Amino acid sequence: MQPEGEIVLEHKKQWTGVKIIKLILKIAVTGLCFWYISTKIDFANALNALLKANWGFLLLAVLAFMISKLFAAFRLNINFRNIKIRITEWKNIKLYWLGMFYNLFLPGSISGDAYKVVILTRKFQAPYKKTTIAVLLDRFSGLLALGVILSLYGAFVLENKFWEVLLIAGSILAILSLYLVVRFFFKEFLPGFWSTFAWGMAVQIFQVVCLYCVLLSLNITLQPEWIFIFLVASVVSVLPISLGGGLGTREFVFVQGAAFFQFDKHTQALALIVSLLFYVSNLMSSVWGAYFVFHDPLKENSI
Repeated sequence: MQPEGEIVLEHKKQWTGVKIIKLILKIAVTGLCFWYISTKIDFANALNALLKANWGFLLLAVLAFMISKLFAAFRLNINFRNIKIRITEWKNIKLYWLGMFYNLFLPGSISGDAYKVVILTRKFQAPYKKTTIAVLLDRFSGLLALGVILSLYGAFVLENKFWEVLLIAGSILAILSLYLVVRFFFKEFLPGFWSTFAWGMAVQIFQVVCLYCVLLSLNITLQPEWIFIFLVASVVSVLPISLGGGLGTREFVFVQGAAFFQFDKHTQALALIVSLLFYVSNLMSSVWGAYFVFHDPLKENSI
């Protein structure tokens, strides 16, 4: 099998002018978001709060994020088994870990999802179409769970009943729609529909726990508005318009969300730190995947 490093180099050679332009635009969007944020908050205030952060809660935040990604790996392996790709949970975790590293640190080269499709297609001679669908359905399952939790928190924090009803009705319709799509177009994945959805809920719950730990580290009162802002930011960060992990767009949503809920100026400054510390939790969880760039995660007897 072709080594992982060679696969990355191969994809780098396939770059086109369009991809380079997209990367430049992502950098521009990220920079623009941070420029805008700089006009709205007091950075000295934010930095002072960061220096006083409780490192114990920050470590718990990283742990909660890592657990959420462990659950996400379990969810993805269900889809792999549906198309007869049999890999152990440990190998799948290593593969997922490597994908996290690619997604966060190599946004303009090869995405983690693309890597998984390529490597599994070559290793197991699985149809490219099936492995692609497996990865895409995993993404949609995660977004579905995110939407459901978002609608529940929205019912608590939004004063407008119209939006509450719209969010809840929308989440129910989304579940039904995805179920029907899988049932009629991707029947192979139907047996795992509800289990992947359940794992998706577990992923989002532990990411909420991660955010709660970040809030506690900054001595911020736990309010449902914070979680609602975080969930909206998570949806926005999925859009491929900024650098890896939604850097910039997530911070923009946090700062704007704090202003929307009329938090005071000090708390609005903390919103930036909250978002950045969540990003650091992601970074600290993903960086170790670099090990598997040089060590085949699917190789027999590998660590």
